Amino acid sequence: MDTTLYTTPRDLIRHAVTRFNKAKLFFGHGSAEAYDEAAYLTLHTLALPLDRLEPFMDARLQPEEVAEVLAVIERRANERVPAAYITNEAWLGTYNFYVDERTIVPRSYIAELIPSYFAPWVNDADNVSNILELCTGSGCLAIMMADAFPDAVVDAVDISGDALEVARRNVDTYKLNDRVNLIQSDLYANVPAGKKYDLIISNPPYVNSSSMAKLPQEYLHEPQIALDGGADGMDLVRKIVAGAAERLTDDGLLIVEIGNEKEFAEAAFGELGLTWLTTSQGDDMVFLLTADQLKI
Repeated sequence: MDTTLYTTPRDLIRHAVTRFNKAKLFFGHGSAEAYDEAAYLTLHTLALPLDRLEPFMDARLQPEEVAEVLAVIERRANERVPAAYITNEAWLGTYNFYVDERTIVPRSYIAELIPSYFAPWVNDADNVSNILELCTGSGCLAIMMADAFPDAVVDAVDISGDALEVARRNVDTYKLNDRVNLIQSDLYANVPAGKKYDLIISNPPYVNSSSMAKLPQEYLHEPQIALDGGADGMDLVRKIVAGAAERLTDDGLLIVEIGNEKEFAEAAFGELGLTWLTTSQGDDMVFLLTADQLKI
């Protein structure tokens, strides 16, 4: 490729948008469209501030800088690798996390609910002492929960040792080693016996078999164990719901993200009286159950 055709970030972003659109890339790992992803990858590769594009749009670049950005653009277009795996970072709100192919790219509607402490369901954030997160992956939700509930200890569980290595790196970065405990476990199996939790949260594998067969290529770069929820997407969710009652305090809450699987969730657990929490994508992505409901 002739690198002399591109001299500024504006040139590179324009090229990337065209390249991504022609390649018919899928954007579901942080960016909403080709332009957003082009701008992000260009700024990140050039080590420029992600929130200050305009001052640099027409800055003249060195040939080696152009070549580096073009290589990133081609990798994204040809290999359809999620941008987060190229940059080794992912954002949830204002939080930045390290990520690589050992864990799913962080994305969660639960993350939207944490800053408001799951209002109105949590009456006093200061009284939340113990939190359990199942299927923690990169540890992003556990870190956000520890930050939001400063008096709480968070037990963060994942079956994957590889994922927990990534989570350890993020916990270290946020200096939360004394409050976030990483546990390798198949859901509740290795969770401390007899311990009760004020909150149990989970963004588990929930993609149903039919949808798994149709996933865009970008998702195939992620650990499939972190996506595949079985025939109706509820395989792990059933286990999470079944085991929650004995691990919640009397006024504890279970909060589970199920993406686009509301129909299957209602079919599996509707008799419990699911409460659907409001997120940016509507009222059908995250459900809540109280300890009392789970004891029925």
